[in-house]
Amino acid sequence: MTVTLKDFYADWCGPCKTQDPILEELEDDWEGRFEVEKVNVDEQQDIANEYQVRSLPTLIIENDDGIVERFVGVTQRDDIEDALESAGA
Repeated sequence: MTVTLKDFYADWCGPCKTQDPILEELEDDWEGRFEVEKVNVDEQQDIANEYQVRSLPTLIIENDDGIVERFVGVTQRDDIEDALESAGA
């Protein structure tokens, strides 16, 4: 089962900068149990539209079956970990 965390962000987004260290720490601690895909909404508007991203930051956790969880706004580590576990990471 492949688990992906899509991080929709923009360089000008203050809350996105708050979210980054949480994601980096998670990625280090979980060592390859999930993939992180960073999506700059200014450069990849087609992907943002496909996922109907309207606010930043938006985190979408998906596995081979589809979207498991969507978070809008700065999200705490515990909530992300719970969703990753639910997705099978």
